[in-house]
Amino acid sequence: MKQEQFMDDSQTGDVEQPISLMPRWLRGAGFVLGISYPVLAISTFFRAAYQLFLKEGVTNYVGPVLTAVACTCYLLATIGFFVRQRWAWRLSVSVLAFETCMTFIIGTVTVLYPEAVGSTVWRYFGIDYGFFPLFQPLLGLAWLLHPMTRAAYEEVKA
Repeated sequence: MKQEQFMDDSQTGDVEQPISLMPRWLRGAGFVLGISYPVLAISTFFRAAYQLFLKEGVTNYVGPVLTAVACTCYLLATIGFFVRQRWAWRLSVSVLAFETCMTFIIGTVTVLYPEAVGSTVWRYFGIDYGFFPLFQPLLGLAWLLHPMTRAAYEEVKA
């Protein structure tokens, strides 16, 4: 791609958006991630709220708190799928990297010491959520780190 595609047209003042230059499958992947992350956030929010405030007999609050942290991660990651700015890209990449690490750490801990963590979204690598917490941040990182996505966020110039 040429640098001119990302510059202002001096006659009309229009800016050609790099996102429109992406292949359809890449735009579609970003859209699916942008929809699936808020859905997962809503699900984990209600799970954490139920476990923290409504469920009786909870003695280990580690799991519900970790689920609330996951919910926050999902909401913050969503920003980067819709806001096409450099800061949003950096925020989402950071959050998705953190989320990936937590999925692997908490997943491993629950395999070795299941009672230590309790019930959380990251338990057994996200088994309660069809392993979405395991592969969704990896897909999100792959999408955000794709050269055309990075160019759309002006993280790099294509």
